[in-house]
Amino acid sequence: MKAWFNKIKSRSNLGFDTVSLVLSIGFMMLAIINPSIPLKHNIYNYMFVTDISQSMNTIDMTVMNKPVSRLEYMKHTLHEIMSELPCGTKVSIGMFVGVSVAAAYTPIEVCENFDAIEDTIDHLDWRSGWSGNSRIRESFFNLARLIRSFPENSQVVYLTDGEEAPKLHAFNTRDLSQFQGGNDWVIVGIGSFKGAPIPKLDGKNQLIGYWSNESFALQPGIAQISEANIGARDDHVAGGESDRYMSKLDEAYLKDITKQINGIYVRGDSVLNILSAMKKQKPAWQDKADFHLKWFFASLAGIIFSLRFISIKQIKQYVIKRRK
Repeated sequence: MKAWFNKIKSRSNLGFDTVSLVLSIGFMMLAIINPSIPLKHNIYNYMFVTDISQSMNTIDMTVMNKPVSRLEYMKHTLHEIMSELPCGTKVSIGMFVGVSVAAAYTPIEVCENFDAIEDTIDHLDWRSGWSGNSRIRESFFNLARLIRSFPENSQVVYLTDGEEAPKLHAFNTRDLSQFQGGNDWVIVGIGSFKGAPIPKLDGKNQLIGYWSNESFALQPGIAQISEANIGARDDHVAGGESDRYMSKLDEAYLKDITKQINGIYVRGDSVLNILSAMKKQKPAWQDKADFHLKWFFASLAGIIFSLRFISIKQIKQYVIKRRK
């Protein structure tokens, strides 16, 4: 930079101090004007779909070495994810039960609305459910329609244990081969593989028993007789431990349906893994934003002004002294 100044000096009658002062003032004026250049940047909108069906009450997860239900573990995971999302990201919280997904709100900016989003997560509750069944495959179609109704496109992060209730067979398995809209959806598996009974709770969240094996079986003839009744199930409580339905994360099933919709599957035992999977999703859309150059010109002005008091000889002497 000194050589540059000397070149300017040789072509004028101005001294180095004068030239550096003029340039410093010029760059500082540019900093005050604060010019900008337009740059494209990615916009990320997320729809976090939370499974609040009763199988999510199964206690087979841990948080800080304490046993918790899948639902509580999912809420803890969501809190951690929200704290990692950069400002500018928009988020919606949705609830899945039965065959449909309901959104608490359309995507809102995570930093401006952080407390509201955290409060929504805190209040996720199985008692908010409007159906006793859990039809994940069916929900994909309703979810795709819901996303299309948003003012802005959103990527999906779907947290579930993969428990279809009643169990699927040839008559009630929805074909996903023609499904469109699931590209890059992240399906997060919540639960363990060891198997645990599903508690049956009353309206006050008090345990009254456990779901029986018969609860997850289709009633005879239902699937063949009426589409409207698909999914009706027996609500009897298990009579003993041997009759309790043992629920576990159905990872094989989740991987299968994720593959069918061209999504991304990840097990929900690590927030870092979930965030890594989310990074593989395409941005919801791109926007142009002004990149302001104020600090660039201000820094340049400061550097040039400082050179008036520092010579190359002084720098060399300082370096030699430090080496000794």
